[in-house]
Amino acid sequence: MMFEKILVLTDFSAYARKSLEYIRDFPDVKDVVLLNVVAKDPQAKAWDPIAEIKNAKKKLAKEKKLLESSGVNVTVRAVSAREGEIDTEIPAAIQSVASDENVQLVVMGARGKSLVQSILLGSLTRNLLRFGDKHLLIMRYKMPGNSGTKDRSLKIAEPPDGPEMLEKFGTKIFSKVLIPTDFSQPADAVISSIGSLKGIKEIVLLHVISKGESKEEIEAAVKDATMKLNHISQELSQGSVKVTPRVAVGSPTEAIRSVAEDENVSLIAISSVGRDALRSGRIGSITYDVANTANRPVLVFRLKLVYNFAF
Repeated sequence: MMFEKILVLTDFSAYARKSLEYIRDFPDVKDVVLLNVVAKDPQAKAWDPIAEIKNAKKKLAKEKKLLESSGVNVTVRAVSAREGEIDTEIPAAIQSVASDENVQLVVMGARGKSLVQSILLGSLTRNLLRFGDKHLLIMRYKMPGNSGTKDRSLKIAEPPDGPEMLEKFGTKIFSKVLIPTDFSQPADAVISSIGSLKGIKEIVLLHVISKGESKEEIEAAVKDATMKLNHISQELSQGSVKVTPRVAVGSPTEAIRSVAEDENVSLIAISSVGRDALRSGRIGSITYDVANTANRPVLVFRLKLVYNFAF
């Protein structure tokens, strides 16, 4: 099973609570760890972490009921981050709990409590994306008053009163999944993992041609990629899953965002690294850019963990 135990980070905002609606639809999930990390406000002169944790546990108990009604076993955790830089200490605390609880996936919002509506990730999410070692699902929602996904400017807006004010991308997160592939082993593992999930209705496979010295070279690359995608699609389509192959030419990040919008997918699933970043660390530049700027949920499969699935 892929994600039997997951950790969901909450700051008790409407954005965080909305994630619980998606979690209830997760295939095969049995255990959920609800986590709130308390940290000292840099502007505050006094801070009582014991009181903060106690208050957080009371709030977590209410959030727990939202999931327990779905038959999921829920554990609540409230911990305090060490004093220091919040942007680094909170991700470190999250990583520590994720390891302690032995979860397979960490779920968190693209942004926390903020009056700023931005398509870019918040600093806490970026740091966990860069330095975490668990699969990471970054949640996003259609914001109230946001007229279109092409508008990437910052907006000041009143936060929603409740999660019902936020609209999800797709009724279920795995209903239509976009999987970018460069035909590397990590990308193949993501395809195999997603393809074996219960509840998948449609998969969009995308390969982006980003290099070519001539028109003929690009055309040859498109032809080759089309053949490979068709072969993969035939294998995946043997069940009840609809598979749509797509080939694009241009910037990988821009193409992934464009196809995600054009196909109106509910999720982008991508390996933490591709062929060109296998030796460069935990997160490749394309994956980082997609996760940072995509306008819908992004599931990042970690390189060291992705081979444990579907093989």
